[in-house]
Amino acid sequence: MKTQLIIVSLFSFLIVNTGYAQKENLFSLQQTIDYGMKNATEVKNALIDIQIQKQTNNEVTSFALPQINSSINATHYFDIPTTTLPDFISPSVYNVLVNNNVKDGNGNPIKFPVSGFGSVPAKFGTNWNGSLGVDFSQILFDGQIFIGLKARAATLNLATQAAAVTKEQVKVNVYKIYYQLIVGKKQSTSIDANIERFEKLLNDTKEIFKNGFAEKLDVDKVEVVLNNLKTEKDKINAQLEMGNAALKFLINMPQSEKLILTDTLNEEEINSLAVSDSVDKTKRKEYQQLKTAIQLNGLNVKRYQLSKYPSLVAFGTYSKNAQRNSFSFFDKGDWFSTSLIGVKLSMPLFDGMGRNAKIEKAKYELAKTKNIMSRLEQGIDFEIFDARLKIKTALKTLENQKQNSLLAEKVYNNTKLKYDQGVGSNNEIYTAQTELKIAQNNYYGALYDAMVAKVDYLKATGNLP
Repeated sequence: MKTQLIIVSLFSFLIVNTGYAQKENLFSLQQTIDYGMKNATEVKNALIDIQIQKQTNNEVTSFALPQINSSINATHYFDIPTTTLPDFISPSVYNVLVNNNVKDGNGNPIKFPVSGFGSVPAKFGTNWNGSLGVDFSQILFDGQIFIGLKARAATLNLATQAAAVTKEQVKVNVYKIYYQLIVGKKQSTSIDANIERFEKLLNDTKEIFKNGFAEKLDVDKVEVVLNNLKTEKDKINAQLEMGNAALKFLINMPQSEKLILTDTLNEEEINSLAVSDSVDKTKRKEYQQLKTAIQLNGLNVKRYQLSKYPSLVAFGTYSKNAQRNSFSFFDKGDWFSTSLIGVKLSMPLFDGMGRNAKIEKAKYELAKTKNIMSRLEQGIDFEIFDARLKIKTALKTLENQKQNSLLAEKVYNNTKLKYDQGVGSNNEIYTAQTELKIAQNNYYGALYDAMVAKVDYLKATGNLP
């Protein structure tokens, strides 16, 4: 029985811990980009902006469609409104009295009052009034609505292009961080190799010291170098961990999940990059976006210009009205119909020069956007020139640093061989190791610079995959 309880407890423990196991994501560069394109907050918001623009376009479309509204109204008057009317009864009475020479109590003939007959109060209506009605209106012509309908495709295109720009920015950042991490992993591997070399050297030096052919100072020097290498390894590991967290934050992956990068360095891919002298600026997403913005600014000018033209609206109403002295609208009783149709032509005459101000303002906005386009074109030319120069320089530097790294490793191995054979010194090994580490760091720095230069060149030319 006790054995069964232990088995059940272990089984429960395994179930619980399996449920809380950290999720692992083994991602290539392309998988990381795909994940970011689906989950990055900036990308999701940019895609939402497209949906918002679609609904805005639907709203613009609704202005050109019939507007139909219904209403139900019930009103109770605690006091029926009073209206004063001219006294139309007294003049008739006085007219009879005057024509018949009727005299007052003093024996004087009755005459029309000098001050007139004044007015009498009268109440019209009932305590309860009800109405049912349907109203409709249809814009037959409105220049601003016409331009708004024409601009729908352009505004949606602008939102789509803005999303493309956002995606590209996220993608560039993913490229650079991913490359930085795989270069860092390669650098960490090189440090591991250096640590392994010096651990062996430390053991050899200790043996030589035991045999009396080396000083304690020689052992200490090797330990110092070894400790420095281990410290450098710890720093690189911390940087890799932080970079990994930054990459997860960029693509909106939960920090609780594990991200493992599966791609490795590929120098051939960098060296095979074809650097062209002719570039099509229209491939740049920012260029396309600004081109659409110029189109929209031009339509905005036309919109305000057409606001000076008349607008024509058709309208109609059908209603049923009832009056009751009590709330008995659902009982028998008359409901009186009212119906009408009509058209309304509105002609702007004078608005204090407000329309002219809007037109001029829209023209200035258009001119400003064109200036931004001119500046962007110059900026693209500069970016391409700079990226082309950097990629060429980076490729040359990478090749040189690669040769230097191989040569430094060869020098270190030969120096270590001489030391093992008893014809070399510790100082020569320290110097060779320092030069090897510098050469390796320079190589990995050049490798990362080449990868970044490649990304910048592809972005500048509008060819980033």
